[in-house]
Amino acid sequence: MTALRPERESGAGYGQSFTDGSPYGAGGGQGTPYGQQPYGEPGAFGDGGWYDTTQQGAYSYGGAAGGGVGGGGAAGVDGGTAYLPPVDEETVALRIPDPPERTGYDAGTGYDEDTGSATYGSRGESSAASADSGGRAARRKAAKKRQGRRGGANRPAEDLDAPHGHDAPQEPRAPLSRVEARRRARERKPSAAVVASRGIGEVFITCGVLMLLFVTYQLWWTNVRAQAQAGREASDLQSDWASGKRSPGAFEPGKGFALLHIPRLDVVVPIAEGIDSKKVLDRGMVGHYAEGALKTAMPEAKEGNFGVAGHRNTHGEPFRYINRLEPGDPIVVETQDTYFVYKMASILPVTSPSNISVLEPVPKQSGFKEPGRYITLTTCTPEFTSTYRMIVWGKMDEERPRSKGKPDALVS
Repeated sequence: MTALRPERESGAGYGQSFTDGSPYGAGGGQGTPYGQQPYGEPGAFGDGGWYDTTQQGAYSYGGAAGGGVGGGGAAGVDGGTAYLPPVDEETVALRIPDPPERTGYDAGTGYDEDTGSATYGSRGESSAASADSGGRAARRKAAKKRQGRRGGANRPAEDLDAPHGHDAPQEPRAPLSRVEARRRARERKPSAAVVASRGIGEVFITCGVLMLLFVTYQLWWTNVRAQAQAGREASDLQSDWASGKRSPGAFEPGKGFALLHIPRLDVVVPIAEGIDSKKVLDRGMVGHYAEGALKTAMPEAKEGNFGVAGHRNTHGEPFRYINRLEPGDPIVVETQDTYFVYKMASILPVTSPSNISVLEPVPKQSGFKEPGRYITLTTCTPEFTSTYRMIVWGKMDEERPRSKGKPDALVS
């Protein structure tokens, strides 16, 4: 036999009795040696023999109950003590000894058979294993150690639903000292430079907003309001003409007495007495030069220059596009009884505001050489400024009573 066998329990030779030197299976010196007893004889596999004894579950070595192995029921070794064959697993093959128990960081160290290198785990595994072997208190202690060592990475599942960040309840803080509270208050207080920069910025922002509102007022709201006022004045004037309340003659300053039509520009605007800004021009109307050295003739005069002024921008801007007029374009003045039709003759794009010679009966720079019936339109230039003046002249072409209907310039 090549397998290892445990040492014999006594000094008896192989096949000998354990006590008196009788052979193995001799029944304590009384039986026949094992293998020499005939088959079927009592004491072999028959009655009271070894076979019956094994069937009954009492494997006795020469015992009295059921006889011994090969014995005829005589008492065996140690007075019939039952014998169980020793476990011989250790003799089957060589074994690798169990590794020693490891603690601390060594508990996570192992050996990888595929790579032939050591593997390193975590102490949490060993502590978990030791906690599993212990009771509930050991497991709780191991869990607390893992949580403290890993910063709460292995928190229990019930802690995952707890609020975090700003929603988590804040831990109570110790009250600040008086000195520390004052220091923090000074840190939160802005410096003088910051306060000054904020104030300047607010001033600039306020000025910008006010300027934007002013531009909106000048370019949009003044036109809306002036056109509404001029429209009411024109409507009232036509109603008075229809009822006969007004008649040609002297008119009060600021009161409308005629309507100016410029068909090419689609302009219909009332003509009021005087050139006062608040009473006439800013209300969207055209003003007649009728005072002092600027006084001009009326349309029905047989000779003279009928001069009017109006805004080019803002406040209704009735003369905004008079620079687009061309020679021959009609300019019609409508009164209570008559239509006075003029033809555009010439234009002076830029002149000084003090050049009042353009309003003379025979205006200079107009191209007219002799007295006649003329009309002069004056406005500011360039647009959105009042630095200079633009002048447009026209000459009387037709005088048509209202009883004959509208002139062709207003019909077409």
